[in-house]
Amino acid sequence: MNNNIFKDLKFKIFQSGNPLFFYIGINVIIFLMVAIVGVITWLSRTDLGINAFIQEYLALPAAFSSLPKRFYTIFTYMFFHADIFHILFNMLGLFWFGSIFMNFLKTRQFHFVYLAGGLAGGLFAVAALNLFPVFTDQLSQTYIIGASAAVMAVIFATATLVPNYTLMLLFFGEVKIKWIALVYFVLDFISIGGGNAGGSFAHIGGALLGFLYIKSLQNGRDWSKIFERKAKMRVVRNEKPSKKQDVKGVSQQEIDAILDKISTSGYDKLTASEKEKLFKASKD
Repeated sequence: MNNNIFKDLKFKIFQSGNPLFFYIGINVIIFLMVAIVGVITWLSRTDLGINAFIQEYLALPAAFSSLPKRFYTIFTYMFFHADIFHILFNMLGLFWFGSIFMNFLKTRQFHFVYLAGGLAGGLFAVAALNLFPVFTDQLSQTYIIGASAAVMAVIFATATLVPNYTLMLLFFGEVKIKWIALVYFVLDFISIGGGNAGGSFAHIGGALLGFLYIKSLQNGRDWSKIFERKAKMRVVRNEKPSKKQDVKGVSQQEIDAILDKISTSGYDKLTASEKEKLFKASKD
């Protein structure tokens, strides 16, 4: 049974093609590996300095002077987390909003928003920390880790695309995701003066990337096409086309046509009927 569970997880993370499972899986695997090594070294009283190693070589340094030597950290920083609550809330937010994102947009677009959001958030944080004099004395000791900027990019991309989509929240009932995203943003803004200014700036940078990406998409420009593979010649066999399954009275052909229209013209250009069909399909 355990072997079947392992195979199922392996398939979902690495073979299913679902980027949501992939990024959640990668983040969790890295966190568990670091945590397990940390527990083993603590029990054996052997200090391998793994946290210091992550901070020095894999986290994103705030000081500009460190970036030429640690340029790769603009990518690696988004796959490490400080503690269990840090990764828990990030992965919950990614799952909730990422699931909605994948109902309306493509795998390629998710990859772009997640990775570009992490990169933009990291660069925004470093720029902001070096711009404001109040952080000058702390730069050499400040570093940034976590997937929060990437997650915020997904959250704001989703909220910008379908702002009136609702989630059921405990104690609040149904809440439109645009208000959830706004609360996230306000909390990050007022937290800049706290002890994690770098993280707050990174969240804001990621949120701006997600927002701007969808606005660009709605204007007919899809930045994620940089990930688009070039078409290759292939042999096409003369076979009978497989019949695609209908989803709640909406054919797969209609869903594909609507998704293509979103990619080229934006969600706002859909007719009321098309929005209703897409909503029904997303609820399946």
